[in-house]
Amino acid sequence: MIDKTFFQTLRILDGGMGQELLSKGLKPTGTLWSAYALMYEEYHQMVIDTHIDFINAGAEVITTSTFTARKGRLEQNNCLEVFEKINKTAVELAQRARDIAKKDVLIAGSLPNQKQTYSADLGEDLDEIKERFSSQAKYIKNGIDFFFLDVMGSGLECDIALESIAPFNLPALIGVHLKENGKLPSEESITDIAARDQQNNWLGLIVACASPNAYEMAQNEFNNLNIPYGFKLNAFDKIPENYVVSSAKKWGEGGNPSLILGINEELKKTEIFYQYVEKFMHNGATILGGCCEIGPEHIRVISQLKKVGS
Repeated sequence: MIDKTFFQTLRILDGGMGQELLSKGLKPTGTLWSAYALMYEEYHQMVIDTHIDFINAGAEVITTSTFTARKGRLEQNNCLEVFEKINKTAVELAQRARDIAKKDVLIAGSLPNQKQTYSADLGEDLDEIKERFSSQAKYIKNGIDFFFLDVMGSGLECDIALESIAPFNLPALIGVHLKENGKLPSEESITDIAARDQQNNWLGLIVACASPNAYEMAQNEFNNLNIPYGFKLNAFDKIPENYVVSSAKKWGEGGNPSLILGINEELKKTEIFYQYVEKFMHNGATILGGCCEIGPEHIRVISQLKKVGS
């Protein structure tokens, strides 16, 4: 089992699996995104190779490509019958990548928000949300080193997810989304979320799939935490308020969210990404990584910070 102090030392995470798979030629349908690559064996090697690219770039942790393997997204695309299979497949492919690379990396089981991404809206049936967290966690728990609560929108969502994974006796890295004002979609603060750590099974608290500006807005709060912290930054241009993925049409023919969210071409420059990450590291972050539109080339340059921070 992972050492609870793992993230107290500077660590490099991977980048965004979904967007990287698209850049390699994945052509999903609807809003399946990376889940499409899990459904069809012809894409399995692409998933393995993408994990390996991140490992060879310096990632010490790779994340299972289970973000859109959640029930809600599969229901939206009329393929819920593959739920168990693709979640287990995602872990198996990550394990194969680790074994092929022959490097000492950890596997984070991505347990994503179970309703709408970048939102605090969980609907009225919280028991259903808990069941969805529990069922996905059950299928990814074997073979991972810890759960990664991926892009949570509220403290309540974190609580439900943590309650759902409690029976599996694995620690969690908490990943919350921040808007440009430095607050969660629920309008809670990082301080509010950190105060909920009562189970002592948190490995750390990070900003997940948000901009460098959003992270920076909460920098002072992070400085006051007594747990490891950091980020997986995206290079989307802008996430609109009340963003909703209601149909495949929003993402276009190729199922690419960047058609709606745009791309921050400046941040895509590795030297600019490096500058942000270096600054945040010097301000105390020990968990450094990327999310959507951040590829192996970005992870390669920030992995050099291990030498700086050692």
